[in-house]
Amino acid sequence: MSAATAGPGVGTEPWLRLGGRALYSRLILGIEQYTDPKLVADVLRVAACDVFITTFDLEQARPSLLTSDLDQAVGLDDYVWIGTTSFARSRQDALLTARRLKQSYGIGIMKLDVRTRANLPDNAQTITAATELITEGFEVLPFILPDPQTAVVLEQAGCAALRVMASPVASARGIIDEQSMRATMAAVSIPVIIEGGLGTPAQVVRAMELGADAVLVNSAVARAPRPTVLAESMRHAVYAGRLAAGQGLLAPLVG
Repeated sequence: MSAATAGPGVGTEPWLRLGGRALYSRLILGIEQYTDPKLVADVLRVAACDVFITTFDLEQARPSLLTSDLDQAVGLDDYVWIGTTSFARSRQDALLTARRLKQSYGIGIMKLDVRTRANLPDNAQTITAATELITEGFEVLPFILPDPQTAVVLEQAGCAALRVMASPVASARGIIDEQSMRATMAAVSIPVIIEGGLGTPAQVVRAMELGADAVLVNSAVARAPRPTVLAESMRHAVYAGRLAAGQGLLAPLVG
């Protein structure tokens, strides 16, 4: 566990174990959009994250930070390294990205994204890719649209956890279908991370209230005028929502 992981948003018991290491922080931040290593370090620190996410952009169409620069600023040994295929738009690209990350950095934990050209998870292709990666020895955290049947298939395939889309990435719409989200979470016993479209601390609170094990936030923090301030706010939102989960909150009065 990172030295930064203490206080609100961080439990005393791990909610997930990956690569032989325990995850305590229930807030995961994507860092693909950053260009300043120091800002990455500051954001991860104030958010009390214990995960560091890295990727390959196969098309080389986006700026990326050098791992050597990040290591100097962040102290990567303090974090659990997770690879991501978030730029992949096909099963083949996702598999190629995962294999390159393992070959280059020894990363065996994969945040698996297989998205359509509309930037939405392709559940069918994700199942196929996840099954292949698990066969190759990866620990897989796939990104899916809310769907109980897909969730069950991925759990049975051996996925370590599921990432379920709240709303389109970067839309800031929050959870658009709570009924489907609840049904998906109820269908499996492995941890569920809610991700996609979480644009405000209030939306993060709601995700945790519904019973998410963790949330993953990216664009909301990366594009904020003061990313470190919003990152810290998201950390407290995770804590508040986690405390409220299952407490039988009063329903709003109607009329």
